[in-house]
Amino acid sequence: MRQTPEIPSVTLREAFRFWLRLGFISFGGPAGQIAIMHTELVERRRWISERRFLHALNYCMVLPGPEAQQLATYLGWLMHKTWGGVIAGVLFVLPSLFILVALSWVYIAFGDVPLIAGLFYGIKPAVTAIVVQATYRIGARALKNSVLWAVAAASFVAIFALNVPFPIIVGCAALIGYIGGRIAPDKFKAGGGHAASKQDYGPALIDDDTPTPEHARFRWSRLLQILTVGLVLWALPMGVLTATLGWQHTFTQMSWFFTKAALLTFGGAYAVLPYVYQGAVSHYGWLTPTQMIDGLALGETTPGPLIMVVAFVGFVGAYAKQVLGPDSLFLAGAIAATLVTWFTFLPSFIFILAGGPLVESTHGDLNFTGPLTAITGAVVGVILNLALFFGYHVLWPEGFSGHFDAPSALIAVAAAIALFRYKANVIHVIGACALAGLLLTLG
Repeated sequence: MRQTPEIPSVTLREAFRFWLRLGFISFGGPAGQIAIMHTELVERRRWISERRFLHALNYCMVLPGPEAQQLATYLGWLMHKTWGGVIAGVLFVLPSLFILVALSWVYIAFGDVPLIAGLFYGIKPAVTAIVVQATYRIGARALKNSVLWAVAAASFVAIFALNVPFPIIVGCAALIGYIGGRIAPDKFKAGGGHAASKQDYGPALIDDDTPTPEHARFRWSRLLQILTVGLVLWALPMGVLTATLGWQHTFTQMSWFFTKAALLTFGGAYAVLPYVYQGAVSHYGWLTPTQMIDGLALGETTPGPLIMVVAFVGFVGAYAKQVLGPDSLFLAGAIAATLVTWFTFLPSFIFILAGGPLVESTHGDLNFTGPLTAITGAVVGVILNLALFFGYHVLWPEGFSGHFDAPSALIAVAAAIALFRYKANVIHVIGACALAGLLLTLG
């Protein structure tokens, strides 16, 4: 055990300020958001060690729901109990909700806005570069041996070339990790094996050998309490909506639909987008196909989880259907956006607060860490596929048969150079690229 100098404790007020700031700068989807958290919490602030960070990340990767938001909730809970987790998770989402409500209103009320379009034109290639950089950084941390590289490569081929559903990829990776943890345990330790220990950022407040805090120890009574509270928080608003508005009302149907969507988001937002598209566009008719694509663009280029596109779906659907009448269009949209956000993210808080104590008890158990380490390797391949998806839609907006968008390519290359070569701050890159897009489109 290494000697650990005294590290100042972090107050809840300090943590609150950090999580609030993170909510406004968490661009780049889950890959970029996880990279930002790693840089800030593991490398700079030393609130948590590399191994403990990856152990928590492994758990969040296997859950349905937005893994970056769940990771923030987990780390906030580990440091400052239940309220710390709630604050971290809520602040990760809240700025995005306010921003998307405002942009959705501008979008639906005023149509094409050159200013907004120009900003998005520059932000999209920047986000592509951020995801590519984050893929590299996460891969460098997680893929510490040839076995995990092979898992990542197989995962990429499966999702890119064979269109294998993500839950199947997760299941296969978990099986490989479970078997591999017994046959070759050194290859499946947390962080990808013993090589992970070579990347040492110094002592941390929550270090590798820091005992599990009292509040993070597993208790059956605590588990039952969390599950009961979670069920009440879901059933109470759903019951009120059904009793006052009826089961077929738009607000009620949106709440029920996005409850189901929240439990199907294995692999992040892109894994569930076909389901959301089918329900919101084809079945319920809340949006047109074009509006859904525009909503995805908004989700890609605003801070917060990409699955926050559901707020756009809720707002536009309730606004267009005049759910509260023609004189309350904005109110209807804002209520719908808030409802779908609540029902989409509530399960994530329950998963973390209920399952966190189980995870904290498994640091050295390869029966647990083996499968999750393999899953992390597989997810690197999935994130690489996401980076290619971004690149394709940004550089060939009309498909390969259409024109190649050279200005977007130049912005993406410049963003990549700033990130890889000069280690530029993500928010600075986003701002510069947004300005470049505005000048190109309005100039």
